[in-house]
Amino acid sequence: MVVKRVGPLSVAKNVAVLYAILGLVLGAFFSMMAVAGAFAGFDEAGVGPAGIMGVIGVGAIVVMPIFYACLGFVMSLIGAVLYNMVSSMVGGIEVDLQ
Repeated sequence: MVVKRVGPLSVAKNVAVLYAILGLVLGAFFSMMAVAGAFAGFDEAGVGPAGIMGVIGVGAIVVMPIFYACLGFVMSLIGAVLYNMVSSMVGGIEVDLQ
């Protein structure tokens, strides 16, 4: 069996979901580091840089999955379209299924 064409939108949707999950995991990790840094740098004078790091850390859980999903969608859409163009010239990818 030879894969001669892939649906660009189908590929892009699947990759966007995978990248959103990756962004959530990385955002959670970044958030933990930023909030830990905020607690370590907390001073009695007020919010200052420690509060800003806390806001950035919590915001990472929301922003990173959205950013990764959008970037993954666009890049995989472009990649799928390029694959379709190249596979028409070269013949596609051979796959053995059982």
